[in-house]
Amino acid sequence: MDSTVARERVLDAAEALFYGRGIQSVGMDDVRGASGVSLKRLYQLFPAKEHLVVAYLERRDVRWRRRLAEYVERHEDARERIPAVFAWLERWFGEPDFRGCAWINSYGELGAVSEPVAEQVRRHKRAFGEYLAGLVRDAGLPPDLAGQLQLLAEGAMVTAAIGRSPEPAARAGRAARVLAGPYGTAHDAPRGGSAGID
Repeated sequence: MDSTVARERVLDAAEALFYGRGIQSVGMDDVRGASGVSLKRLYQLFPAKEHLVVAYLERRDVRWRRRLAEYVERHEDARERIPAVFAWLERWFGEPDFRGCAWINSYGELGAVSEPVAEQVRRHKRAFGEYLAGLVRDAGLPPDLAGQLQLLAEGAMVTAAIGRSPEPAARAGRAARVLAGPYGTAHDAPRGGSAGID
């Protein structure tokens, strides 16, 4: 097994375990058993568990942001893209294995003791904020709205994980339309259901 294949197997196993059970409850031996990669090879690839956690978050970040953008960009009208963010979140929250935001979870477990993990979380959240800022700019809305939208989205992630329900995304989406409404954009989205869902 070459290093690329071994690394992907380790990351696949780590992601399933870390996201499903929590980082601190999973040992490197658990990752070895789930991945089929020897402990010696595992430590060659990731000399410490912290390195593995950072790599897991980096890889998940790329996939998460790509999937969000692919969904949102189906909507050609810039005014529809902001509600589409919350429609996508609602779909994500409804997935059977949804356990909340991996970055918020990781920060809660390790943010106080691991600066590399904390920095990876901050990078993800900055990137998400910049993405929202771009949507706000494209829709011709005031820049301050981006931060408000991010707070709505982040709060929905936590609430959905605790309540085990996708409903917080729908509520946050309605609040986003109210915030944008005075500026004559997102409130024009079609009534009757979440705007932007195909």
